[in-house]
Amino acid sequence: MEKEFTHFDDQGNAIMVDVSNKGNTAREAIAKGRIELGAEAFGLVQQRKIKKGDVLGVARVAGIMAVKNTALLIPMCHTLLITHCSIDFEFEEEYQGITVLCTVKVNGKTGVEMEAMTGVSVALLTIYDMCKAVNNEMEISDIGLIKKTGGKNDVNCQID
Repeated sequence: MEKEFTHFDDQGNAIMVDVSNKGNTAREAIAKGRIELGAEAFGLVQQRKIKKGDVLGVARVAGIMAVKNTALLIPMCHTLLITHCSIDFEFEEEYQGITVLCTVKVNGKTGVEMEAMTGVSVALLTIYDMCKAVNNEMEISDIGLIKKTGGKNDVNCQID
């Protein structure tokens, strides 16, 4: 069975999907990504001694703002009334980095996968920006969806 792409009209033009006839359902998405900081920057972030300020506090706010503004960045995303968003951090000693987790919830007609991945991406970029004076060779990787519930399909992905 071939999947039908709903982001194109009969002439092949990109369109925003019409969700007007869909009912609201509880939806949640969780995304994660990571940044390798290097030993010096990793230690400074842990000790809250980066000169630009509270790296994780600023990254959390930036990630939440990105979630709320995803429709301004991704052309075919619908504007959503986000009911919950959290940005969490895990220090990873083995690679001297941080894993960022973004959880987004909505009661709506379309999912929040793009919002969760946008939140992770902007939080990681904010960490990079705030630490680049210490190390400009940091590496952002492994951004992806790890869970999605609500709508037609629930998804559990395990990205490493």
